Amino acid sequence: MNTVCVVGASLAGLLTARALRSQGYAGRLVLVGDEPHRPYDRPPLSKDFLKGAIGEADLALEGEGEELDVEWRLGVAATALDPVARSVTLSDGTSIRADGIVIATGASARELRGSRGLSGVHTLRTLDDARGLRGDLESSKRMVVIGGGFIGAEVAATARDLGLDVTLVESGTAPLAGVLGHSMAEAIATLHERRGVRLVRGMYVAELTGTGRVDGVRLADGTHLPADVVVVGIGATPNIAWLEGSGVELGNGVVCDEGGGTNVTGVVAVGDCAAWFDPAQGGHHRIEHWTGARQRATVAAATLLSGGTARPEPARPAYFWSDQFDIKIQFIGQARHADSVTVEEGDPADHSFLAVYRQGDRPVAVLGVNQVRLFTRWRRHLETAPVQAG
Repeated sequence: MNTVCVVGASLAGLLTARALRSQGYAGRLVLVGDEPHRPYDRPPLSKDFLKGAIGEADLALEGEGEELDVEWRLGVAATALDPVARSVTLSDGTSIRADGIVIATGASARELRGSRGLSGVHTLRTLDDARGLRGDLESSKRMVVIGGGFIGAEVAATARDLGLDVTLVESGTAPLAGVLGHSMAEAIATLHERRGVRLVRGMYVAELTGTGRVDGVRLADGTHLPADVVVVGIGATPNIAWLEGSGVELGNGVVCDEGGGTNVTGVVAVGDCAAWFDPAQGGHHRIEHWTGARQRATVAAATLLSGGTARPEPARPAYFWSDQFDIKIQFIGQARHADSVTVEEGDPADHSFLAVYRQGDRPVAVLGVNQVRLFTRWRRHLETAPVQAG
């Protein structure tokens, strides 16, 4: 293998490049990125960077003096993959021939219908998104956040800390209910309400209002929420359209085996765009969290370099964290597999507690809210427990 092309120059792509080098690959290594920026850390974009507590230099993922001997192709997007010619076509008309290809093109924020053409409406996925939103916050007093997932909840908390009047519109029962389950998500909802965020639950958005610039959000029941700035956090879609017609199997992401290998020899996928097979869940799933990319990059590199013969270790349970206000939320596992959940330390009313989700007597997930030490012990327990097929 003389040339490897990594398509996607964010966290997953950079970590896979590092893994390739650490596993002995010494050939040509090309990193392609559609953004003009070198790899940067995304989690702070909705928190410290949005607040202005850190600058762009603090987001850099490359270590000082780090040298991976990489050929960077930034500011150009991949537009096609030819697995027979083993080439990746780029938006500038050039192409890269490679013996091995890593697909790490991530995902894009979903847009709300009717939002294009209105200034003051933002999604938050990239550094440029965060720059634009941060600039708007400086002159805004009222914010409406649409969607109570991680991005929505974090942006709402950050904006409230900055003194804005914040309304969070969630179509479900509570922010993060899809991940934490209703009962534990209520604790997060209470946190936001006590900090001054207005929650509108079980309600869909009918339209955004305003001419030229957004001035509000109209709900399905006719209620109008005035807004100087609107943030849309309604999920993300994998960036895989460029692979259509390539022969790479696609679904809700690039369909991969347990090691990140695709149905095309010499092509692996990792990060937000990759749907790896997980025997514990009995299907293919995308993990859109920082730790997922970190854990899977090493595996994908080994799969590529071994020609698919490397045997990956059993996948660890999905883990994520979220900082909202002065609260650290940590979660591992799958709440939907549980038939019971019990608070085993602290009190949700105090926003410091640990809850264990069980299927029968078996722990399948753990939630820690400002319980870092205890959560770490439980996380270790779940990560070392035998994998059981879902």
